[in-house]
Amino acid sequence: MSSHDAIVIGGGLVGAAIAYGLRRQGLAVAMLDEGDSAYRAARGNFGLVWVQSKGVGVPEYQGWTRLSSDCWRDLARALTEETGIDCKHERDGGYSICLSDEEFAERRQVLEQLHLQAGETRFEYEILDRAELKRRIPAIGPDAVGGAYTRYDGAVNPLFLLRALHAAVIRGGGRYAPNSRVAAIKAAPRAFTVSAGGSTYSAPKLVLAAGLGNRALGPMVGLNVPVRPVRGQILVTERIAPAIPLTHHIRQMPEGGLLIGDSYEEAGLDDATTTPVMRTLAARAVRVFPFLRDVRLIRAWAALRVMSPDGLPIYDESRTAPGAFVVTCHSGVTLGAAHALHFAGYVARGALPSELARFSSSRFDVPQAA
Repeated sequence: MSSHDAIVIGGGLVGAAIAYGLRRQGLAVAMLDEGDSAYRAARGNFGLVWVQSKGVGVPEYQGWTRLSSDCWRDLARALTEETGIDCKHERDGGYSICLSDEEFAERRQVLEQLHLQAGETRFEYEILDRAELKRRIPAIGPDAVGGAYTRYDGAVNPLFLLRALHAAVIRGGGRYAPNSRVAAIKAAPRAFTVSAGGSTYSAPKLVLAAGLGNRALGPMVGLNVPVRPVRGQILVTERIAPAIPLTHHIRQMPEGGLLIGDSYEEAGLDDATTTPVMRTLAARAVRVFPFLRDVRLIRAWAALRVMSPDGLPIYDESRTAPGAFVVTCHSGVTLGAAHALHFAGYVARGALPSELARFSSSRFDVPQAA
């Protein structure tokens, strides 16, 4: 048995960010990673740090997302200084491009609601008619009726980010245990004992950050984690000269290739690509940017988002096993800085703040009939 100050179950972007943050807090950390048999959302996403659509009707989510976006430069800088790995963070703002009057009206309504609920913290945005959008992005096609811009949006390279977080945990003295599927968790008054990958780990603090695996792990420490998979598919083009700024559905990587995606599919644990969805993604992309009809697609992939019933994150501490926390979200990149630089501190201090109470899993409890 190896003893630590904290055990983090999950080696993806969520778990690695929290393990890194705990190490920064001075804790001896063990990060247990199931391995390539897991459904790895960390390796199948756009890498967006996206604020523009988050938190409608839930001011706490908007505030948490904005906080993370504001902290991202600090996280990226710290990771580069500690590991020499540049995760390619950029924050030049992002555009949502609308292809119908209905989309345009809905986007305006969403941003106005975010602005109103932000209160004194202010949520700044710009609504762009077609003429202004065309002036800013000359490549848009005739089907684009308008769009929106916010300065809060950005992006990173998710693969470089995952590599940097792992390297920082290990170089800081943390223990990384790959191929460590958890078999059992036992809670005692002063420590949790985790059996995984043929080894045993002990620590007074435990963080469940295993994505879809949290559903099965939660009950072991008295936590309800009702998450489900939602599939998303992404197309990748050949490299071309810089052509477009950051948008919600189409992103040009620094190397020149474009990522095209944003499908939401209830497909269970099936992470295969499908021709109808790829055709729909490609068709919309060509409507937005007609020049893409002459750009070659070179590959495609699908990945599974970790989605709660209401789409919001789950942050909670077990009432029956104090010291056991759960973190589940579908925005591991966007919230990475908040997890590393803030949430890890809450775990180290042993209590979640009132600002995160909105995200307790107790919101899914169904009252018993009288």
